[in-house]
Amino acid sequence: MEENRNRKPLRFFGLGEILPYARAYRREIAGMVLLGLGSSLCDAIYPLFNRYALNRYVGEGRLETLPSFLSLYFLVLLAQVLANFISSYFICKVELFIGRDLKNASFNHLQTLSFSYFNTHNVGYIHARIMSDTDRIATMMSWRLMDFVWNLSYILFAMLVMLRIQPRLALRLLLLLPFAAAAIGFFQRRVLRMNRRVREMNAVLTGDFNEGITGAKTIRTMVLAEKISADFRKDTREMRRRSIHATHYAALFTATVTMMSSAALALVLWRGGEMTAVRLLEIGSLSVFLSYALGIMEPIQYIIEAFSTLLDVQVNIERFSALLHIESDVKDSPAVIERYGDSFRPKRENWEPLYGEVAFRDVSFRYPDGEEEVLRHFNLKVEKGSRIAIVGETGAGKSTLVNLVCRFFEPTAGAVLIDGRDARERSQLWLHSHIGYVLQTPHLFSGSIRDNLRYGREDATDEEIWEALRLVSAADVAERMGRGLDSEVGEGGDLLSTGEKQLLSFARAILADPAILVLDEATSSVDTVTERRIQEAARRLTEGRTSFLIAHRLSTIIDADRILAVRDGHIVEAGTHRELMEKRGYYYRLYTRQYEDARTEGEFGERQAAEI
Repeated sequence: MEENRNRKPLRFFGLGEILPYARAYRREIAGMVLLGLGSSLCDAIYPLFNRYALNRYVGEGRLETLPSFLSLYFLVLLAQVLANFISSYFICKVELFIGRDLKNASFNHLQTLSFSYFNTHNVGYIHARIMSDTDRIATMMSWRLMDFVWNLSYILFAMLVMLRIQPRLALRLLLLLPFAAAAIGFFQRRVLRMNRRVREMNAVLTGDFNEGITGAKTIRTMVLAEKISADFRKDTREMRRRSIHATHYAALFTATVTMMSSAALALVLWRGGEMTAVRLLEIGSLSVFLSYALGIMEPIQYIIEAFSTLLDVQVNIERFSALLHIESDVKDSPAVIERYGDSFRPKRENWEPLYGEVAFRDVSFRYPDGEEEVLRHFNLKVEKGSRIAIVGETGAGKSTLVNLVCRFFEPTAGAVLIDGRDARERSQLWLHSHIGYVLQTPHLFSGSIRDNLRYGREDATDEEIWEALRLVSAADVAERMGRGLDSEVGEGGDLLSTGEKQLLSFARAILADPAILVLDEATSSVDTVTERRIQEAARRLTEGRTSFLIAHRLSTIIDADRILAVRDGHIVEAGTHRELMEKRGYYYRLYTRQYEDARTEGEFGERQAAEI
């Protein structure tokens, strides 16, 4: 991806990019670190209780201090339990809150990016940046950080205790640690690499399941069951092979850790036993060394694992940082933001009304990911209340003009004027709040019909919503779903047909009462009867409003004030329906061909009806 190519690797694992988010929770982080140190200190103290008990109660046979011993032991135990509980609370809070802040920062930044970003990045990639990357960063800043604190502090406390009791034996034991760390690190890296390959294969299997379920009808109708099953068996065999390989290495890794612990224990038993025999070391002190020898390898393993996680998460931090450093192709100037606000802090009190006059002044335009200019020195003036139709074949570039009017893209040269002023002199939010847009592919949000229509106007009453639905002949959609305006539309409106979603989108635009209306193929997915109703509603709605109509069905726009014919991204003709038909050019060919196709379909339908 472009942002990954342009961004340089971050210093210090990229932690500098995350510190501003962690700084907001510095008290919680300080608390969990201090409590973690306290918990590790308690772990390091327990062997000293064993030492005292062996020397005092077993070696000397004196029990007069037993009550105070037990009281102190349970006091330390209680302190550790409380420290672990409170630190875990802080860790969870830091993980959730930093994760939330990272997601909010990512999502909010996405709202400021232009359409060109979404044209060049797929949904899965963006979703991974917002969800997966931020989760891994938040986990690293909480649990992995505390793994490092807990285990490193335990090793340091244990070293200090051993050096204080018997320096020579402690140094012999400490000589094993570098070799143990190297061996553990060697296997740890390979186990992580193999587990990553297993996860990748698991993702492939998940995709197989998804295709098998969502494509069940296609698989049956095309008799692909055997081929799909064979592919699935192949993937499961590969999954089995990788899993067994990873399990073998994991077992070898566990055996290595056990072997190093046994080596440390053997060293203590050998040298410590000799010292104890000549009374250079008490039996209680030997037990301390034995406890540390048994428990010191596991912390080394966790420290290496935490460091490996930090190396892995550096990639997530770099991708997160790269996303936040992407600049939109369309952005408001500091002066505009100062006066009108931005998308999240609008200064509506400074907003002027929008009347609807639009003009293209010597506009040239090239898409950010393209090389050829699709507009060159283009001029057009659209009076307030005019109905402008844009026609052409599929892929001709009909949406380019509308994208420029809506400021989804900026002109490469020239200017788009709104009410006589350059659109860049006022905020994007000001412009977008005065535009009603019915998309070619209608989108509804999860929730009820009422929730979706109130995106057009938040304070719309139920009566106004019903009126908008009736205006576009969509009232029966809400009534048929059983719960009226409370009916759920499903994720993306998947409980409705495309035509029904388009009708609700149209009603939403009506509620917004926009000064500029854009209908992008707005009647291409509804039946003929509903299309006529929408055309009548659109005719009433567009009265007094500047309207841009994009349609394949040319019969729907013959009464437009001006028609722009687009071919290969360029406007080749402009005029009224009558003027363009008289020219007998591109528009004439489009219209007559469509008319002939419609007549042929009608005659075919009549023959079928007669045969029945």
